[in-house]
Amino acid sequence: MTLQPLTAVNCAGLLQPGCSLLQLDGEILLFGQKGWPKRSCPTGIFSVRFKHGEMKLRAISFSNDSCYLPPLRCPAICRLDPYDGLAESYLIHGGRTPNNEISSSLYLLTMDSRGCNRKLMLRCKEKELVGEVPGARYGHAMSIVQSRGKTACVMFGGRSYMPAGERTTERWNSVVDCPPQVFLFDLEFGCSSAHTLPELSDGQSFHVALAREDCVYFIGGHSITSDSRPPRLFRLHVELLQGSPLLSCETLESGFSISSAIITRTGPSHRYIVLGGYQSDSQKRMECSTVILDEKGIHIEHLEPPKWTPDIIHSRTWFGGSTGDGCILLAVPTEGRPSQPDVHYFYHVSFQQEKGSNEEEATQACSQESTDYDNSTPLEDSEELYFGREPHELENSSDDEGDTYNEEDEEDESQTGYWIKCCLGCQVDPNTWEPYYSTELHRPAMIFCSKGEGGHWVHAQCMELSETLLLKLSQGSKKYFCLDHGGLPYQEMTPPRQVIPLRRTPMKVKERNGALIFKISPTKKSFFKRLFD
Repeated sequence: MTLQPLTAVNCAGLLQPGCSLLQLDGEILLFGQKGWPKRSCPTGIFSVRFKHGEMKLRAISFSNDSCYLPPLRCPAICRLDPYDGLAESYLIHGGRTPNNEISSSLYLLTMDSRGCNRKLMLRCKEKELVGEVPGARYGHAMSIVQSRGKTACVMFGGRSYMPAGERTTERWNSVVDCPPQVFLFDLEFGCSSAHTLPELSDGQSFHVALAREDCVYFIGGHSITSDSRPPRLFRLHVELLQGSPLLSCETLESGFSISSAIITRTGPSHRYIVLGGYQSDSQKRMECSTVILDEKGIHIEHLEPPKWTPDIIHSRTWFGGSTGDGCILLAVPTEGRPSQPDVHYFYHVSFQQEKGSNEEEATQACSQESTDYDNSTPLEDSEELYFGREPHELENSSDDEGDTYNEEDEEDESQTGYWIKCCLGCQVDPNTWEPYYSTELHRPAMIFCSKGEGGHWVHAQCMELSETLLLKLSQGSKKYFCLDHGGLPYQEMTPPRQVIPLRRTPMKVKERNGALIFKISPTKKSFFKRLFD
């Protein structure tokens, strides 16, 4: 058991309470970054690597057929574990966006491929549920159950905003416990059903949920209604019958008070380590516990905790996540110390058995662990294939130097770029902005005002432009004037210019002679006179 301090290399500002750590194909992934995704990592998912006491992040890409996955805090995340005979993937439901909106979407995150340089590419798909669909929530839990050759997902708990009819101006952002219903949905067809059990009479959130085969165990949790963390322990038994599923619940006696705990699995057996969390609003849970699930039920044993540092002991809050079998990333705030440039202290906690120094160094270097399906050691960055380069060119090059995320590389978009104050009444805030037009994804739509010699950019939403008009102005060559410079929100084009009529010079008329005079002799004249008389 070790507790190793970590130095976050130009990435401390991305981790926040409510973020999640995932493991796919031996990679540790950070999901739920602080704020909206930036230009350097539009997906908002980073690969986390530990080496020589440093923590570095590297941006992860999505496949072209992936949907957009917003950064979510406190979602329900369920791992489909290869230890249980399932394809390695993650289900993500609910959570809070950077705008403090609560999501109700369900996403499936899987590995798409690896490039020739071993870079991981993910695929994200949004799954549609039909039937009795769970509403938007956060702080809940999802677990996978297997019964009679079938697989389903169990969802329980969470909290959400008050119903629309009960929300007032003073209590607009107040949250309440979700009704204590158990949702069961099929992963293949998305059929969802809600079940009410008499044993689950109160809502709870931020509880521990552990599953083995057809049983799910709920430990602890926090209730907003009573503002307490009762020592609860429930066992939910699920039978996936041919017609409709059969659910039953049993209350057990060996529970303990805990919320927001960190769980890590220690191997193929159902042995888990519970660390962190809170016993009350003002007291952290400093103890560690080992939870074992077997055919007889659940067994909870005390585990000797690491030797906590003074910063951990005196901090009021802490958070983190599992980084693999028996390993945890722990973060505590710096408690407002101006001498500390980072927002949090980071620690890597390992409950694995101590090995030789060489093996331990190798484990820290690659931060990837082998599974039963692949016992070969993954390639280090120094062992990756580099085409067209000689070996001596790599001797002095550092690994991941070009791909490592660096907060200093990000532009200060609050002062430049898309997040400028475009006009006197500009309402676009990078912390609360959300897409308004269908063409927007990560940044607000802007349009160029041609006033003056250089002109300037303004937000289309601040100019009250409709989406149809915005498309017309962006596709055409018409000049646009903003509201501060004489433009109108409903203008179809630039105010018409004053058309100066062309001055046309009339053509020069040729000089004309007078009446034609015919000279005839007197004899011919006398003849014509007699002829017409």
